[in-house]
Amino acid sequence: MGDASQGSRSTALITGASGGIGYELAKLFARDGSELVLVARSADKLAQLAAELEKAYKIRATVVTADLAQASGPEEVFAATKNAGIDVDVLVNNAGFGQFGFYVETDLQEELRQIQLNITSLSHLTKLYVRPMVERKHGRILNVASTAAFQPGPLMAVYYATKAYVLSLSSALANELRGSGVTVTCLCPGPTTSEFHKRAGMDLSNMMKAPFMDARSVAEIGYRAMLKGKPVVIAGTMNWLVAQSTRFAPRAWTAAVARKVQEQRKP
Repeated sequence: MGDASQGSRSTALITGASGGIGYELAKLFARDGSELVLVARSADKLAQLAAELEKAYKIRATVVTADLAQASGPEEVFAATKNAGIDVDVLVNNAGFGQFGFYVETDLQEELRQIQLNITSLSHLTKLYVRPMVERKHGRILNVASTAAFQPGPLMAVYYATKAYVLSLSSALANELRGSGVTVTCLCPGPTTSEFHKRAGMDLSNMMKAPFMDARSVAEIGYRAMLKGKPVVIAGTMNWLVAQSTRFAPRAWTAAVARKVQEQRKP
């Protein structure tokens, strides 16, 4: 997605690029000629992905190893791009994780890391990169939320709440930035094939019986919506219907349904 107004290739920074939706988005940007900044904790996976994309698409892929679940992560990423003289034209806030279980029983430190990654680091990175975008009068931000953003989520209470924040922030920024040359898009996938559910400890959740979309399809939907400057896109017709239905139902009812979907089945 080269930008002719710049006379050069655009650069996309993607967090959580080592797998799942982030991995597929990296391939889409590279396919269309964008340079890449790939961010994740796994240096080996990032190096392998960078080499793969550089060879296949003749683009430059810069690897930045950082843990965005730590407070220092966003500034480390920003310093890395600044020191390398890289102007980021597209920011993709994709990194995130969840934790399964009753709130009174789940691990506090894991939840604080989850809030740091899903909310605080996303907000921090957006603040750092949106200002230069506005100054240059062009840029795109793609925030990956979830259909979880549309209702409360018993058994994943913190995760659902963090994604509601991402959706709300993204929608507000999309409004504020109208006419600035910078767009904000929030991608809301439903269950997607990735390592997310294993990381969250959801192996026995009823959610695992739901139909899953493949990460490539979700990435394509988000990528197209971002190019069009759409504020919000829900991946998949069924996910769209479910998300819309929550607008007209009492929150106690939507919470009860979410709990039923997520409760553990017997092994």
